[in-house]
Amino acid sequence: MDAISDWERPFSQQELDEIDAVIASVTPQIKPHNDINRVPLNNRRLPNWGIHNCTNRNAGSFSGSSSNPRNQVSNKVEYPEMKFGGRIVYSKTVSEVEKAAKELLEIIEVKKIYMEQVSLGFDIEWKPTFRKGGKTVKAAVMQICGDPGLCYVMHIHHSGIPPVLQSLLEDPTSVKVGVAIGGDAVKVFKDYNVCVKSLEDLSDLANIKLGGMPKMWGLRSLAETLVHKQIKKPGNTRLSNWETYVLSKQQLEYAALDAFASWHLYQVLRSLPDAVDNNVAEEVNDSSPS
Repeated sequence: MDAISDWERPFSQQELDEIDAVIASVTPQIKPHNDINRVPLNNRRLPNWGIHNCTNRNAGSFSGSSSNPRNQVSNKVEYPEMKFGGRIVYSKTVSEVEKAAKELLEIIEVKKIYMEQVSLGFDIEWKPTFRKGGKTVKAAVMQICGDPGLCYVMHIHHSGIPPVLQSLLEDPTSVKVGVAIGGDAVKVFKDYNVCVKSLEDLSDLANIKLGGMPKMWGLRSLAETLVHKQIKKPGNTRLSNWETYVLSKQQLEYAALDAFASWHLYQVLRSLPDAVDNNVAEEVNDSSPS
């Protein structure tokens, strides 16, 4: 889901304090993220808090010129739509989710043979609540994508997180990538007491790679900037009931696209060199002998 335009109420300070207390009781040291990730957003995402020994995000110092053309998104250009063209594996019972997670683990092990790093696009969905102060609901859907041909959509509202899936999420050798993924990890920990390990936030990585003034990137802005594609977020699907008995075709496609887009944009960002710090470059030039 896009970190820029979500729709649910922000968590109250009391709820945030309760989550902090739960995490602190399990892991006493909490590493705060860079201040850029603590800008309050009136959206569905939780803040990108780190979980000690649960998150592993490569934060860097952000600098450079805001005029960097790679950091600009034109609202006037109508880009073609990004779509996921691979196979969607949907699972909802405990046995189905266990089978899907086992398949994913086997795929990861094979990829480790010839890949330096295995990355997984990761996202979650949950049922919207429209009443102020309404009961917070648990994550209902978890989607994971590791290549352009296959995406797993797990209806954990019905299955919970069985041991095999927990092993996959807690595996530190495969990096889970997404926008505001630290908030997703906190929610999974709060809802299911499962620690998602080895995380990479696309927004942080984009700031390192693209330079310019640090900003809160979303999937849509990254897709437009990096690959000149648009990611559509139909409201009737985004605001649908993710706790339904069986997910619809539209819900499955929506969920799969988010995970695939996260995986794909991560590959693009990793292929880019880090942005040059213009200030440092100017200092080097000024100090160079003529």
